[in-house]
Amino acid sequence: MSQKEITKDNLKAKAERIKLFIMDVDGVLTDGRIILGEGGQELKFFHVQDGAGIKLAQRAGIKTAIITGRSSQAVTRRAEELDIGDVYQGIADKAAVLEELLDKHGLSLDEAAYIGDDLTDLSILSRVGLSLTVANGVAEVKEEADYITESLGGAGAIREAIELVLKLQGVWTELLES
Repeated sequence: MSQKEITKDNLKAKAERIKLFIMDVDGVLTDGRIILGEGGQELKFFHVQDGAGIKLAQRAGIKTAIITGRSSQAVTRRAEELDIGDVYQGIADKAAVLEELLDKHGLSLDEAAYIGDDLTDLSILSRVGLSLTVANGVAEVKEEADYITESLGGAGAIREAIELVLKLQGVWTELLES
């Protein structure tokens, strides 16, 4: 399978419209490993560069959101640290939540980006204006994605994707200077 054809100009046009950046968690914001401790405690590894990227997107006026199939206190805590206001956990039908998010913020599908890595993300990736996946995403997701990061999930892929959007929107240098 090969990634769908997308030109640099088409990618730029898609990125320029983005006002909402939505993320999956396991395999994207984390490396996909889930560590279960005594008493049911769940641990996840988050990359500091991803957090910095999320904060840069917010400074640029891009809203950030999480839609994930699992529920975890670690995700709740990380989202609070990063001021991600829209966090949906334990979601089986991610596409329904996408519609809810768009309605809440008065946005269209073309104004939303989504980054995912597995089959449960296909329902959103096929609908949003800009679809992204991580280097270690599954083949079907890579086929659907407009852009595949060089970074693995949980290892700076979110930062890479956000940096791409901000550069294509022409605000990266201004953000660095401010």
